[in-house]
Amino acid sequence: MRTVRMLATAALAGAALLGLAAPAALADSPGASASPSGEAGPTEAGTTFRTAARFLPGQQATAQAATGDYLYWVFPADTGERPTVKATVTLPDAALRHGPATWRVDVYDGLRRRQPCMYGMQSRTAAKETATVELACVLRPVRASADAWANDPLPGSYYVRLTVTGGSDEDLGQPFTARVGVDIVDKGGAYATDGSLAAPLVPGATTADQAKADEDADRNTAVEAAAPEDGWSSGWWSDRWIWTLAGGVLAALAGIGGYALTRGSGRPSRVPPAV
Repeated sequence: MRTVRMLATAALAGAALLGLAAPAALADSPGASASPSGEAGPTEAGTTFRTAARFLPGQQATAQAATGDYLYWVFPADTGERPTVKATVTLPDAALRHGPATWRVDVYDGLRRRQPCMYGMQSRTAAKETATVELACVLRPVRASADAWANDPLPGSYYVRLTVTGGSDEDLGQPFTARVGVDIVDKGGAYATDGSLAAPLVPGATTADQAKADEDADRNTAVEAAAPEDGWSSGWWSDRWIWTLAGGVLAALAGIGGYALTRGSGRPSRVPPAV
């Protein structure tokens, strides 16, 4: 009976430890997207990388433009996050259009490297009578660091570019409305890596001397200005530390339980004391 109680206690302790890691696992659900506190997104878009309109995950950025324009927005993505970019284009009245049109959304990182989509309808052709076009691009999870030759997504700014890539020349210049948003899923330690960048990949990030000068002058650095709502993470912590600790404790408890089951109850009573 004592052995059973010991094993039950070990099981309860293991369940409690695993419960500590449950919030990180729940964050992997689609509903765990970042949402700023009541702040509205921009109502205009930039026309180049340098003039891209900034918004935060959870916000809706909107813009009105002419067919053929390139629209740019920028948002922050941090270590362990997997962004999903969604764009909705409201097209001109069908009576004004001359044929189908192909729309496309692309995502670039802070080094202006185009990031491939894991899945999602990145490009779609709208028929002449179609009123809206919906596009989506699910990016790979952001890693804390990567090899110099790799194209892995890293912490920093991410640019969204929306434009029409095919259609009738007569339709160029017609007005349309665009709405862009980003949902974030926290993948946690599943994609964690050792090491971290010296600074997130943010345009305008300068040398340490310039950053110190900005700090002394009480000015926000480019990295601070482009940070997510909760700031940039350090990159060294992930929920895999919790799972590692829980696994170690469970292994120790299993060893204690195995010893308790196999050590026996001591010297048999039928054996004489002198033997």
